[in-house]
Amino acid sequence: MSKILFTAHATAQGGREGHVKSDDGLIDLNLVDPSGKSNAEGSNPEQLFAAGYSACFDGALNLIASRQKKKINSNVTADVSLQTDPQDEGFKIGVVLNVEVEGVDQTEAEELVKQAHEFCPYSKATRGNIEVKLNVTSV
Repeated sequence: MSKILFTAHATAQGGREGHVKSDDGLIDLNLVDPSGKSNAEGSNPEQLFAAGYSACFDGALNLIASRQKKKINSNVTADVSLQTDPQDEGFKIGVVLNVEVEGVDQTEAEELVKQAHEFCPYSKATRGNIEVKLNVTSV
């Protein structure tokens, strides 16, 4: 097993319409059905995954750029969709990463994003398991 650098802890109760809380209390959220059928306020697993993936990917992108001595500003928006899965009549998720990169041209931005996708721990964890589409824009 690889050397562990950090371990995060969160506990959920009640599933998709329950509650999730991190061990330090910084995340302490009600979970609600995102379909809008309820007036309850809260988050959902897809939103939490989107937050984590976008943050991780942006960090990876900036690390890759800095290693290449390129100064960029970036913005990553993760669109995480809950989808039906025809293979087992269940559900699956899909991700679109919308990446804006300032400081390089379109070709360089696409190459940096491609390298970040190879490096990012979330991308590694999902590779071959879910569809991840990359939309890259140089601004």
